[in-house]
Amino acid sequence: MRRKYYIIIGILTFVVALVIGYFLLLNGLRGMGNPTGGRGPDYPYFITTEPVIVKKIVLPKGTKLTYEEQLFKKGQQDRIMNEKKLTNIELPKGKTIDWGGVPVYMIIKFFNPEMKGFSVYADFSQLNDGKKTKFSEIWESCGGDLGVLVKNQNDWTFDTKNIVDISDCSVNFQRYFKEDAQQQLLLDNLYIELKKVGQTR
Repeated sequence: MRRKYYIIIGILTFVVALVIGYFLLLNGLRGMGNPTGGRGPDYPYFITTEPVIVKKIVLPKGTKLTYEEQLFKKGQQDRIMNEKKLTNIELPKGKTIDWGGVPVYMIIKFFNPEMKGFSVYADFSQLNDGKKTKFSEIWESCGGDLGVLVKNQNDWTFDTKNIVDISDCSVNFQRYFKEDAQQQLLLDNLYIELKKVGQTR
């Protein structure tokens, strides 16, 4: 009798474990395709319906503006929100803005609140050979986004008076690694060439 009881308990435990595993699997699959894995907040965003000026940049119609997580504000909004809460500017597919002579399609505010600045994403396939500069060539050689430190966080333009340094160029070159002379030299050169571009504009 006792043996029968243990067998029933064992079967029930197995069935419960199977059901829990099934639901965990479904929950994991539900998050696939979502950049946050289905677990992150649904950040509020607005798609511009006409050209607008945001962070002192003229943006075309169809630009996606994403904002910080806010109470009662989720997903797509029907009107533009407070610029101070802006985290991302993403231009429509195929569109770019000129940022220091480089075609840029996205700008993202630094996640770390202690760092005043943003990352700039370039589409070098849209940069004509005749318009290349030493600045654009060094940036392109990094193979990624450019991290920019600024004085005024309300200005995301290519204003060399506002830009105080280059914090990184892709994951390969970081100011954080002060002991790596090669990384620091490239970032120094990038900043010098950025300033030169600013003087000719």
